[in-house]
Amino acid sequence: MDTVSFSDLARAAYCPRQLYYARKSDDRSLPADATARIELAFRYRELLAAPNRVTEVPVDVSVETYRHRLESLRDRPWWPAIAEPDRTEVFLSGRDCHGVATKILEPTQLPASDTAVPTIATPGAPPESGVWEPQSVRAVAVALALSWEREQSIDRCLVEYPAHGVVREVRLTVRRKATYRRTLRAVRSMDGPPPRVDDDRCTSCSYRDTCGVRTRSLSSLLGL
Repeated sequence: MDTVSFSDLARAAYCPRQLYYARKSDDRSLPADATARIELAFRYRELLAAPNRVTEVPVDVSVETYRHRLESLRDRPWWPAIAEPDRTEVFLSGRDCHGVATKILEPTQLPASDTAVPTIATPGAPPESGVWEPQSVRAVAVALALSWEREQSIDRCLVEYPAHGVVREVRLTVRRKATYRRTLRAVRSMDGPPPRVDDDRCTSCSYRDTCGVRTRSLSSLLGL
């Protein structure tokens, strides 16, 4: 059975119907502004050392907030590894999924760790705590793919929100792995457009017109 890409899994976790139209149009590329935000994940040390440069890059918080958050990251045990990782943009191919991990933090870089820790960087904003479900599903997929390649258990992944100076840890809990498996099954069984959704996700979706979903705000305006 063919493996599923990390990005397809994450998109399906957000909206299966969006994935259907993305596949149909063969459009999986990231906008340039999203790529620029992700690339900040490779500049933490530089931006911490020269705060004036923060005004020149696409961060989504104030310079003071960004600097404070990077200073907080510097106190984490994995800071040296995430700031200067041995391996970046690593292609992984697991039993069920494939794609690119933003970084691989090797055990030699991590205190009291016998296994590597992968990371994924996302251009968006973090929730107040934890991570959004699409990123949780993607994080599980990345960790399991690395585990498959190295034939050892990988029980966590870091999710980076570089435009916000935030890094969150995702543990591979029973609940998260169940959500991952459910999403994987949905992607593999997709042979037509999934049922429509009708919520706030539709407002910013680039496939809204093609999909034909009416948002609740439009429906209310029409009195429906």
